[in-house]
Amino acid sequence: MKTQLTAAALLLGTAISPALAQEKIKLGVIVTLSGPAAALGQQVRDGFALGVKDLGSKMGGRDVEVVVVDDELKPDAAVTKVKGLLERDKVDFVVGPIFSNILQAIHRPVTESKTFLISPNAGPSTFAGKDCNPFFYVTSYQNDQVHEILGKVAQDRGYKRMYLMVPNYQAGKDSVAGFKLDYKGEIVEESYMPLNTLDFQPELSKISSQKPDALFTFMPGGLGVNLVKQYKQAGLADSIPVLSAFTVDESTLPAQQDAAVGMFGGANWAPNLDNPQNKKFVAAYEATYNVVPGTYAFQAYDAAMLIDSAIKAVKGDLSNKDAVAAALKQADFTSLRGAFKFNTNGYPIQDFYLTKVAKRPDGKFQTEIVQKVFENYGDRYAKDCKAAN
Repeated sequence: MKTQLTAAALLLGTAISPALAQEKIKLGVIVTLSGPAAALGQQVRDGFALGVKDLGSKMGGRDVEVVVVDDELKPDAAVTKVKGLLERDKVDFVVGPIFSNILQAIHRPVTESKTFLISPNAGPSTFAGKDCNPFFYVTSYQNDQVHEILGKVAQDRGYKRMYLMVPNYQAGKDSVAGFKLDYKGEIVEESYMPLNTLDFQPELSKISSQKPDALFTFMPGGLGVNLVKQYKQAGLADSIPVLSAFTVDESTLPAQQDAAVGMFGGANWAPNLDNPQNKKFVAAYEATYNVVPGTYAFQAYDAAMLIDSAIKAVKGDLSNKDAVAAALKQADFTSLRGAFKFNTNGYPIQDFYLTKVAKRPDGKFQTEIVQKVFENYGDRYAKDCKAAN
């Protein structure tokens, strides 16, 4: 299923040729829109749509058409869908996906077609180092980094024994690698769970018996909803702190609610980040969609602004791929997170925070910044990237 957001015809800008101005910029968005992880994809879709709307449905003076497809969280389906975007819809940019295993499936067909791939979430280590690519840019983070926050916090807080529980796919492995970077204590268990896990009782029994100082977990979407509810029901929430990434965030909190309050997370942003552009974005997103935006939404909004900045820089002419790549690398836009620039590998250099789940006076739940953990932080793989423009 696909949806189209077609820009209304407006007065053409004078900075580009009439022939170019008549052609629409075509943007393909590929995210997970079905199954337990659909809430994550919806936030990307909606955050990107809000960005396009705020740009007047134009980029660089040209009308914009957005085609959205569901990758179904299936690599084979994602490849078929993305080839449809490239060959049938002839998109100029592909935005997505959510999950790293899907990114690994679509990266090659997109970049080999010399189409720019902008990831608003997935940032695996596999494309951050020697396999970096001038057609690939990330508006989120390198996967390890968010988890590095929790490893540093665990180390700084003196947690001697940690239980690690993550999904068994590339991002899960990256999360463990990131956590271990700064954490030097004992890991009592390192558990890799199937991506379709719904019942965590066997693991919760182990946690209860082993009594670690804290649990580190990365359980996105429906995984996180089930884990947090079962963790609270098992009586563990009050005795064993949870340090997590993407387990308690704005995509899962509407389902987790009070069970998640007080749980910690690591992030590059939170809804209460205090700057004018972010306040405007959060208010507009809540007014439009009636939910609190999460990192997925803000990173997708930034992706729209990034693409617009590049199209403006080349005056709407996308024929010179090197010029477009250089314009993307320049990242000449105001990010909702504040300070932001690209490293040599197309991944951001940015600040990272420890967050905590809170219940707002209006009854809604959100993550809020507790402390800044890393400042102007680039990932450790960039040094191996030789594709710098």
